[in-house]
Formats: sequence, C-alpha cells, structure tokens
Amino acid sequence: MAGQFVTEVNDANFEKDVLQSAEPVMVDFWAAWCGPCRALAPVVDEVATHYQGKLKVMKMDVDSNTATPMRYGIRGIPALLIFKDGKVAEQIVGFVPKDTIDKSVNKVLA
Repeated sequence: MAGQFVTEVNDANFEKDVLQSAEPVMVDFWAAWCGPCRALAPVVDEVATHYQGKLKVMKMDVDSNTATPMRYGIRGIPALLIFKDGKVAEQIVGFVPKDTIDKSVNKVLA
C-alpha cells in the first residue's frame, strides 16, 4: 500500500517516529475500505518522493490503530497531519490535489 519513501506507523511507535522526529513528519490517516484514501495514496507517494530528506511521510491505518487518531480528533479520512517539533503544524482533511499538500508542506518547511 505504501510507496518506497512512505513508512507505516502505529500507536506503539508514533511517539518515537513522529513526535520525537528531528524533521517534520506528514502522517496520512487512512483505511483500506476508504475510496478517497486509496485515491490519495499515489499523491502521498509523490509528496514523499519529492520531499525526501526534508520530510518524513508515514501512513497510519485507523482501523488497526485507534488511540492516535482519537488523540488528534480524526473524524474524517483521509486526513493528513503534518507534525513539526512534536506538534500538529498543518492539517488537511479529505481528498485534495497535490498542490494543496505542497502548500502546507512548504509552510512547515519554511
């Protein structure tokens, strides 16, 4: 499901891999049954490839991991949260074009 530069994250390793990351992290909250999530997956892969070395990109399956989505109030998926210094810097909900994601990523990386 995930591209070459996209890694899976779960409730157990979220703290270490996302919140304690030295570089910004974009987490894609998704589920296998979600059509818009599947449509967004190639866009997320493109973003991961484009910002490789500047931004970590991870995916979290909301069906297998419930604690983290609940903690961040994820009610609709797909949801993209961009974390910087352990805090949510940007949040995008729903299927959006790549340039919308690019704008949010560039704000965080600026």
